[in-house]
Amino acid sequence: MNVNECLEEPYLEAATELPVVAFGGEIIVVNSQQQVKEAASYLAAQPMLGFDTETKPRFVSGERNNNNVALLQLTTDERAYLFRLNKIGLPKRIADLLASKKIFKVGAAIHEDMRQLQAAYFFRPAGFVDIQRVAPCYGLAEKGVKKLAARILQIHISKNQQLSNWENPLLTRPQCLYAATDAWVCREIFLALQRERPLTDAEWKQVMR
Repeated sequence: MNVNECLEEPYLEAATELPVVAFGGEIIVVNSQQQVKEAASYLAAQPMLGFDTETKPRFVSGERNNNNVALLQLTTDERAYLFRLNKIGLPKRIADLLASKKIFKVGAAIHEDMRQLQAAYFFRPAGFVDIQRVAPCYGLAEKGVKKLAARILQIHISKNQQLSNWENPLLTRPQCLYAATDAWVCREIFLALQRERPLTDAEWKQVMR
């Protein structure tokens, strides 16, 4: 399905009619500094990564969530690394990846992720692509990851674990699968759009951070 065909179709509100899809590759939870070197070496060799973060929610209505980022997800199509920042902090090797202009990191609502990360760690983000800025370049009104996944990839992704406790001593399998999928699917949405029509130079300037 090309982009124009996709835009002409009404958004499928009954998402249950779409196939439920989750990340199908290897998921590696990084709990220790010993695991960081291998993760960083693999990720540094990739031209494009899916990106997301998770923060322990606050359940008091009206209060701003001041919790630090608990989890950082960086993914390819075959491997997802989940960095438990609440346990190991943000390792320098990984901060360097987040500051690299040579590696694209594709996510959604990146401004808020950066605000939370930079509140706890010093680094200068570069090479980030926000699919919420990309979507308007293709005439898409939808900006949420779930709706874009349905519209562009024709898949349904679950958000059931979004408000779970990301500072649990051990992450559950559903939490790991949700976290990996949320980062991976941003990358997949962007790649699908790029296959149909690459962004122009002017558009790149709009979507890059």
